Amino acid sequence: MSEWVTEADITAYERDGAVCLRGVFADWVDTIAAGIERNMAEPGEYAAENLQDGDSGRFFDDYCNWQRIPEFTEVVRRSPAAGVAARIMRSNTAQFFHDHVLVKEPGTSKPTPWHQDIPYYFVDGRQTVSFWIPIDPVRDATLRLIAGSHKWDKMVLPVKWLAGEAFYDEGEYLPVPDPDAEPDKYRVLEWQMAPGDCVLFDYRTVHGARANMAENRRRAFSMRWVGDDARYVTRPGRTSPPFPGHGMHDGERLREDWFPVIWAQHT
Repeated sequence: MSEWVTEADITAYERDGAVCLRGVFADWVDTIAAGIERNMAEPGEYAAENLQDGDSGRFFDDYCNWQRIPEFTEVVRRSPAAGVAARIMRSNTAQFFHDHVLVKEPGTSKPTPWHQDIPYYFVDGRQTVSFWIPIDPVRDATLRLIAGSHKWDKMVLPVKWLAGEAFYDEGEYLPVPDPDAEPDKYRVLEWQMAPGDCVLFDYRTVHGARANMAENRRRAFSMRWVGDDARYVTRPGRTSPPFPGHGMHDGERLREDWFPVIWAQHT
C-alpha cells in the first residue's frame, strides 16, 4: 500500500468525506502541466467553457482524455495515484474511472457550483475517491467540501453547471445546498495548497470551488477511482460522462477494457 496515506488520513476521510495530502504529486507537476496545456490546445468532445454573459475570465473544463494525452496516461498508470486510491478506500483494487481538467484563468469571477459527483455517474459503491490536484499555488480559489455530506441519506440534485437546469426529476433528490447562505448549518473544509498537493474526496461529498480573482492561473487535474464494491447502476437520465455504448448492466463491475484496474493487492 502507499506510504503517502496514514491511518489518521483514512480515519479523517471516512469521517469527513475528504482529506488533504501534501506533496504526493510534487514530482508530477510538470507532466500534469504539459498534459493540461495539450488538452487546452486540443480539446476533446466534452470540453466546455463555463462562463455566461457578465462573467469575467475563463473557466475551461474537459474530461475523458487520458488515453489520448500521453502525459495523463503516464500519471494514471505510473504515479502514486492508484496505490493512494486503494489505501484511502480500504480496497484491494484501484480501478480508473475518468480524468477531468479544470482551469480558471486569472480574474475568473465564476465559482464552481456546489454539487455531488455520485448522481452524475453510472457507478455506485462506498469505495470511491476523487483526486483534485492543483499545479498552481492555491490561496483564494480553493476547493470547498461539506464535511460529512458523504453520509447524507439522499443524493443532491445534479444540475448543469452553465444553465443550472436539473438533470433528473427533482423529487428524488435533495436541493443543492448553499453553505454561504447557511454558514451555521454546514462545516466546510478548504485548504490552501501548493502544486502537487491533493485533496481526496468521496464521490458523495458535496463540493464546489471559489472564483479565481487572483493574478495567477488555477489549473487542476482530477482523477476518479473506484474500488472493490463499485458497480454499474442505471440513472434516471443521461449521465456525465456519458460513455456511450458501454453495454454494462445493473450490478456489474465496470468493464476493465474501458476502466482498467491499475493497482491490485498481491496475495
